[in-house]
Amino acid sequence: MSYKKLKTVIFPAAGLGTRFLPVTKASPKEMLPIVDKPLIQYAVEEAIEAGFEQLIFVISPDKKAIKKHFESTSELDAVTKIGAIIPANVSSLYIEQAEPLGLGHAIWCARDAVEAESFAVVLADDLIDGAAAGGCLLQMVRHYEKNGCGAIGIQKIALEETKQYGIIKYEDEVGSSNRIATIVEKPDPQFAPSLLGVVGRYILPSAVMGQLEKTQKGSGNEIQLTDGISALLGDYRIDGFQFKGQRYDCGSKIGYLKANVDYALKHPELAKEFAAWLTTKQ
Repeated sequence: MSYKKLKTVIFPAAGLGTRFLPVTKASPKEMLPIVDKPLIQYAVEEAIEAGFEQLIFVISPDKKAIKKHFESTSELDAVTKIGAIIPANVSSLYIEQAEPLGLGHAIWCARDAVEAESFAVVLADDLIDGAAAGGCLLQMVRHYEKNGCGAIGIQKIALEETKQYGIIKYEDEVGSSNRIATIVEKPDPQFAPSLLGVVGRYILPSAVMGQLEKTQKGSGNEIQLTDGISALLGDYRIDGFQFKGQRYDCGSKIGYLKANVDYALKHPELAKEFAAWLTTKQ
């Protein structure tokens, strides 16, 4: 069975980034570098690898660094030979989120560009190294093409971490189906339906936009994407997808530091010297 090709991916990047203040006061956290590339560039490269042709960036009105990063600068390109980061056959659209009302609201801001098609969402501060299996989003696109349903990236977490994640529960706890029956935002450990936490990769039906328009403010006094998805689960199949690869929570300082160390140890110019330096710190 064939399904309509996924072409649009949304990158919500208008959050306040309070955990990284003061460095995020003037620049979004998605521009934090992992060695020599910002987080948002890794996310874009993952989406391009997965075949997406329309990139939508939801940004803050007073933080334009992401747009500037992806614009071609002839003088700099001539000196560095970097060239265009985004291929000519891939379009980019920048939408401003006037108020920081949460992830769900950021997605809803892109409603007119998505139209009536399924789309993907990538949170750049969830850096995922898919390695030999291909990027996380590519893995999820293959799942969509095989099953024709939505998908949410998930991973097992510790019980005490449930207050930091959206948590899902499968429809069939025996494991014969990956369909999500329940999704709740940041529950206390005693109320968590499972230990399967949502990470920042989604493939969603366009119907979620209508639900987000009706969604009231929830956890954190924000419009939560989780609540919009939850309202769809009775009518739409959305699977939990346990991807292959290493995920780094770069929304936390320790996760961000771990990512920099691991990526430096794989960097073709830096790995050997950096590894030698690390041994002096043990």
